[in-house]
Amino acid sequence: MDKETIHRCTWAENAEAIYQNYHDNEWGVPVYEDQKLFEMLILEGFQAGLSWLTILKKREHFRKAFDYFDVACIAAYDEDKITELMQNKGIVRNRRKICAAIQNAKVFLAIQKEYGTFSEYLWGFTNHQVQYLQDKEMPVTTPLSDSISKDLKKRGMKFVGSTIIYSYLQAVGVVHDHHKGCFLHVDDSNN
Repeated sequence: MDKETIHRCTWAENAEAIYQNYHDNEWGVPVYEDQKLFEMLILEGFQAGLSWLTILKKREHFRKAFDYFDVACIAAYDEDKITELMQNKGIVRNRRKICAAIQNAKVFLAIQKEYGTFSEYLWGFTNHQVQYLQDKEMPVTTPLSDSISKDLKKRGMKFVGSTIIYSYLQAVGVVHDHHKGCFLHVDDSNN
């Protein structure tokens, strides 16, 4: 496709290359692999109050600092590891978010034990179907994100408010929100 004729979602239209690459190759692509689902959940939590571009630029540092998002490893982090992470200038150094990542890893493992996989749990909320945006305006929360957020909070996760979860659902392709003029938009009238 000719780069000059590509139209993206407005948030990626005139953005930096790293942002456009994320939009073109990752955002909205359905994810079923637990490790990737965990990585994105943790990164979305760290993004709270910041721009996603900030997180994308620090993503490789996050991967190294958090043992490539090995959920069992993160669930076992102790105070020494928290101190080490707080000294790492390559990541977002927020103690509450670091502690939340550890807590969320523990809950993630419990969900895997209960459902077999986190993917089964997450995609079960939509009967394993991608949800296509029906509205003209881009929402920041939906009844789906409200429901998942409420359940995750009840299970003990942190930094999983409905807005964060909606962003997560978009990122991992549970929700398809590419704008109508975007080259990745799918006509939802047949879905």
